[in-house]
Amino acid sequence: MEYIPLKSMAYYDECAPLVEGLGYILVELKITSSGSTKKISAVIASKDAVVDIGVNDCAKVHHALLPRLEALLGTEDTYMELTSPGMERNIKNAAEFAVFTGREIRVWDKTVTDWVSGVITASDEKSVTLEKDGEKITVPFEQIAKAKFIHI
Repeated sequence: MEYIPLKSMAYYDECAPLVEGLGYILVELKITSSGSTKKISAVIASKDAVVDIGVNDCAKVHHALLPRLEALLGTEDTYMELTSPGMERNIKNAAEFAVFTGREIRVWDKTVTDWVSGVITASDEKSVTLEKDGEKITVPFEQIAKAKFIHI
């Protein structure tokens, strides 16, 4: 699994502080063009790992974030979709592990060809540490084929 710093996403540095000021974390931000329209896709998460994001949370961030992005992009011809990570999210970028510290996940470890699960206790640019039943295991990102949330 590849580690791509969240700050490397276009406009992330300009938008993340606004989202954090509202009490959330900006997990993903994608901007694409479809004709003259700019399509914006954003994912937010709660700062608290055990709190889920609801429709009202998404609406609150959408109303604050859309005008900021329209100003940054220099257009009002935009379409924005803002979502939560979802209960069954596949973690796409190893940088997300740090965002989801405290969440229970499972990773497919290529070296043991099986799922390894636990609660994220730590993450850096090279690996993630999971804890299950008092035991900690650190898995380097290059050993991870895929990762998913575990929803109880």
